[in-house]
Amino acid sequence: MKNFSVTREKIELSPLIEWVQDRNCGAITTFMGTVRELTNGKKTIFLEYEAYQEMAEKLLQKIGEETLEKFDCSKIAIVHRIGRLEIGDVAVAIAVSSPHRDASFKGCRYAIEKIKELVPIWKKEHGEDGSFWVSSQSGARGEERK
Repeated sequence: MKNFSVTREKIELSPLIEWVQDRNCGAITTFMGTVRELTNGKKTIFLEYEAYQEMAEKLLQKIGEETLEKFDCSKIAIVHRIGRLEIGDVAVAIAVSSPHRDASFKGCRYAIEKIKELVPIWKKEHGEDGSFWVSSQSGARGEERK
């Protein structure tokens, strides 16, 4: 398993936790972004994610390296899923280890915010009211596509 990857496979958190475990760390923080059924009062049926995979993985690695340096974390693993995702599926998972909990929490939060801001992964939301590309920066719905 690569610790920075984009995959079509179901994301399991356990391998990420195993990847970041370190006998000198007293904290592991995890984050899982899942597909929710309601967004701004609108029902979602499923999501589709697309990515420029090679660039996305390079940027995930860059964000990981920045996180380790900026927050004095020890290890980080980030996986983002693409393809069709159903309600409840894990779209993104992050695990961060550090000697102390504060750095681990801050590192995990920093990583997800940077992913949403920088990584070329696009989300199409399919709902009862049509299909929409969603801007990762604002979360706003784009033009309806049918």
